[in-house]
Amino acid sequence: MNIDIWYGILIPFLGTSLGAACVFFMKKTMSLSVQRALTGFAGGVMVAASVWSLLIPALEQSEVMGKWSFIPAAAGFWIGILFLLLLDHLIPHLHKNSEQVEGPKTKLQRTTMLVLAVTLHNIPEGMAVGVVYAGYLADNGGISLMGALALSIGIAIQNFPEGAIISMPLRSEGMKTSGAFTYGVLSGAVEPVGAILTILAAGLIVPALPYFLSFAAGAMIYVVVEELIPEMSQGKHSDIGTVFFAVGFTVMMILDVALG
Repeated sequence: MNIDIWYGILIPFLGTSLGAACVFFMKKTMSLSVQRALTGFAGGVMVAASVWSLLIPALEQSEVMGKWSFIPAAAGFWIGILFLLLLDHLIPHLHKNSEQVEGPKTKLQRTTMLVLAVTLHNIPEGMAVGVVYAGYLADNGGISLMGALALSIGIAIQNFPEGAIISMPLRSEGMKTSGAFTYGVLSGAVEPVGAILTILAAGLIVPALPYFLSFAAGAMIYVVVEELIPEMSQGKHSDIGTVFFAVGFTVMMILDVALG
């Protein structure tokens, strides 16, 4: 892999790490309004990335199927949804501002389960980056280096607030600042790992690239609907999450069109 691809893989992880570093210079707790805004922004970026960077390319690459060109995109999308649904039931995790543990019963610490919740939805993001770069490396996937970079940058932007959202609540629960930062960084480590594994399997992926692109889209949409939208709407009614969802969607759309 050339240096441009390594940069593309690591950019989203850098976004998470910089966000986690907020724990060193921000106050001990994050206001609910800020959390809603950041969560809404992340959701908007993920939805736009799913559409422009993943589903539309999947449909374009299936055009030879004529009126049946929707099949790879629809099938991959649903496989992605069901895959995340399965992980949701197999991995014990706890969403922030919630006391109810999801998944199987466990004796894991609360802080560990909070990190697992973020790690769980970082899996499809890592796969999305990997499958796009796999398409670029194949030369016949119809994906440009700048298009792949646009996805990496978009995910990095939404990873910044995610890093802060995971590290700061950990500190407020009594964890040392350095520990909260480390957990925040580790929550994003699954992304470059997932991207590298996906690229290494490029020989298997490229023939079925439309399915893999839409698979990543389905997994990301699942995370947005199952986790981010409910979190940005918790508590007293506010429109701030919705407004920042639209901001995130617009930013990612502009990135993809301008760079792609």
